[in-house]
Amino acid sequence: MDVHLRPLTPDDEPFLWQALYHALYVPPGGKSFPPEVVHQPEIARYVAGWMCREGDTGFVAEVGAGPVGAAWVRCWTPEARGFGFVDEAVPELSMALVPGYRGRRIGTMLLRRMLEHAGAQAAAVSLSVSAENPALRLYRRFGFVVVDEADNGSLTMLKRLPTGEAA
Repeated sequence: MDVHLRPLTPDDEPFLWQALYHALYVPPGGKSFPPEVVHQPEIARYVAGWMCREGDTGFVAEVGAGPVGAAWVRCWTPEARGFGFVDEAVPELSMALVPGYRGRRIGTMLLRRMLEHAGAQAAAVSLSVSAENPALRLYRRFGFVVVDEADNGSLTMLKRLPTGEAA
């Protein structure tokens, strides 16, 4: 399978809404979220106004003519924060693959590219992931460590990115 990675652009916002939906973890046998869940303010903030904010950057994975996954980062403030907020200097990573493309190393490719890029702009990257999500293995493999655990089982993870480090 030929996978092409390219930088996200403002024109990719419609796909990012789809990716955001796929980033929401549903345990095996669990009930899927309704599609409109991505428009709840605490979730929508991950995509709304894509690339209108300082620090918005990311990559999309394409197979053939269509996008199948994305990895992107956004910076937050203590007043307007994401679920994996650590501090204002640490961008938060979001990542998702269309279900039919999971388990094909596309996530590894996206995460590697995103971390290489982020390392030129930040000293660390954070994320939020369910302790039950299989993606947790990928994040640990890349050196993310748990820095906080919410009562709902959500983990905040951090990866330090020394200058010039390749993920």
